[in-house]
Amino acid sequence: MRGLAAPGADPATKAVEGELSRVGATPRAANSSPATWSRFRYPQSLYKYAALLASLAFLAFSVDFLDIDLERLPGLLGRMAETLGRRYFPPNIGHIVNAEYWHTVVETLQMSYFATVIGLAAAVPLAWFAAHNITPSRRFLYKPARLVIMACRSVHEMIWTILLVMILGFGMLPGALALTLYCIGFAGKLFSESIEAIRPGQVEAIRSAGANKLQVFVYAVLPQVRVAWTGISIYTWDVTFRAATVVGFFGAGGMGWYLRESVQRVASKDVAAILLSIIVVVVLSELLSAWLRTRIAKAVA
Repeated sequence: MRGLAAPGADPATKAVEGELSRVGATPRAANSSPATWSRFRYPQSLYKYAALLASLAFLAFSVDFLDIDLERLPGLLGRMAETLGRRYFPPNIGHIVNAEYWHTVVETLQMSYFATVIGLAAAVPLAWFAAHNITPSRRFLYKPARLVIMACRSVHEMIWTILLVMILGFGMLPGALALTLYCIGFAGKLFSESIEAIRPGQVEAIRSAGANKLQVFVYAVLPQVRVAWTGISIYTWDVTFRAATVVGFFGAGGMGWYLRESVQRVASKDVAAILLSIIVVVVLSELLSAWLRTRIAKAVA
């Protein structure tokens, strides 16, 4: 029965169970799970659907404001295939099977490699200064380093190329410098974010041993970010090489300069051959970077 105490129970337990029986309550079972707290979901779901509805409304407004003719989209692929087949097929492979063109390919590789090495070398100290948790001086170094990284990132590499070509003239130098600035902004941001995500325990241990700021960076920060920085470095070279294939179009040498010459002659089949070779080279660089990332991940595992 509900109000009776178990045989052998002590008098205090009998008294409590008797009082619970008198008021109509039952003692909680020993194996019952405790009550769990959960947030009331209605306001959150309302905000979520309101944000989704606002996004769709803004998208519709943008399409109407920009006067985008959506009726032309269904036949886009057909018209594109017709144009490519009529003007760009078959590609003139003979146009790129010569020593002069492959010399521009080598120039593009050299330009991307130079820009990556110099850009990464400059991005390392900038990332150290721009990391809020480990910067040597939040007053004198943090904001200037952030400003440099943001300035390099905010300007597209093509814009950098145009500006530097206007200042330095045609050639490989403006292209290499433009890609270097791009690497500083790209790698500097990712490097600094990796530093800000490290665990503070190792840093505090090195500091408590009397290490200076440089020693803290070398012995407490670098061991935690070296794997991430290696992957970022390889990815930076991969992206820089893709950009290097195009900056020559604006007078910075390399494959892009060869492409520009064919475009100006309206030699569509020559352009198709150059674009095909760029795709092949970029795919090979992607396979190489993926292989390097795999080998490095196995080495540090």
